[in-house]
Amino acid sequence: MKDFYLKLPQNRNEFVLFLLIVSIVSVNIIAPIIGMLETGFTIQHYKQVLAVIPEMWLSIIIVVLLASKPASFLKKSIVSEKDSFNTQITINILCNVLIVSAVMTMIGTWIGQQQVFTLPLHTYFNNWPRNFAIAFVVEAVIAQPIARQVLLYHHLKAIKN
Repeated sequence: MKDFYLKLPQNRNEFVLFLLIVSIVSVNIIAPIIGMLETGFTIQHYKQVLAVIPEMWLSIIIVVLLASKPASFLKKSIVSEKDSFNTQITINILCNVLIVSAVMTMIGTWIGQQQVFTLPLHTYFNNWPRNFAIAFVVEAVIAQPIARQVLLYHHLKAIKN
């Protein structure tokens, strides 16, 4: 039995569950990595990053929701309905991470530094490719597979009942 569809949100509640899992896993991995690459790998810097994670998480949720339609449009221009499930998912992740990382490279710096300033504009094209790569790997290899596995278990449990 092809259970690909069982790994996808089927309604609004499942979408919220999926988004919560992905965003919480992602922000707790991506923010510390990027933050500590910027400031250094020390316990003090790690604590500073942890202090801004709630703000970072909220901004990521907002940016993900705003980016979903443009990312979907971009994905549809790259893949066809006949492409495999894995291709569809990978390109979907790629398009979403492309947009979200582009925006969060600016916003994340401002949140991390607790101020809005122009330095991120000057370092944007140095930082964004690195941030994109980190976010794509975390999303594709860790966060989304975990969320899809949770949805699969949820759907299989519902089928049994």
